[in-house]
Amino acid sequence: MKKLRVRDILLKKSSNEKLTVLTAYDYPMAFLCDNAGIDIILVGDSAGMVVLGYPSTIPVQMEEMLLFVGAVGRATKHSLITADMPFGSYQTSVNSAIDNAIKLIKAGSDAVKLEGGTEISGTIKALVDSGIPVMGHVGLRPQTSVLWDGYQTQGDTLAAARKIISDAKSLEQAGVFSIVLEMVTDEVTEIISKSTAVPIIGIGSGNNCDGQVLVLHDILGLYGKLKPRFVKQYLNLSEVIHVA
Repeated sequence: MKKLRVRDILLKKSSNEKLTVLTAYDYPMAFLCDNAGIDIILVGDSAGMVVLGYPSTIPVQMEEMLLFVGAVGRATKHSLITADMPFGSYQTSVNSAIDNAIKLIKAGSDAVKLEGGTEISGTIKALVDSGIPVMGHVGLRPQTSVLWDGYQTQGDTLAAARKIISDAKSLEQAGVFSIVLEMVTDEVTEIISKSTAVPIIGIGSGNNCDGQVLVLHDILGLYGKLKPRFVKQYLNLSEVIHVA
């Protein structure tokens, strides 16, 4: 299998081919995802919860993300690797965002992901102008939503729906190659998917997306603390390991 690039991901949207996206944080899991032909491996800051035991993604540091990205990068030959920029690594200034994104690319990632809408479109444009591919993320934003409303469905009022649609359009104009929609209503997801040229990747956002991203530990039954309603558990590895 050839190495996938941003251009290949964009072509999947135009050819109506669904994208497959899974998280991975270490060498053996990334090797398995890559060998299975997964399109995008997301080195998510969710590693803070499922690997490091943090209560949320907020405490994750750049140094930790660089270790995860390096391990995944060494295991991956096919999948496009995208790394979350952790909380605090891109909010303080455009220059710090570029510096930290460059560190993730040097560590082995092919692209970076930032949470936020219109308010960070300038930062995203600066990253893209610097030659760094960017994946956007709107709707529920785990890095900050816990500080405001908690984990709630997004876009369930007219004002909220308009804001998410506006954010997605702003990110597309800034140059993102794809957008993650997390816990957004089916109706809003459908509108965004049909009105954008970039792939829309859902997390608990219904069936009207161009692809879906799931946490590997969730679908394999390795992480029992959270059981999102939208996740199909294909295996209960925790029980298998316990028995072994």
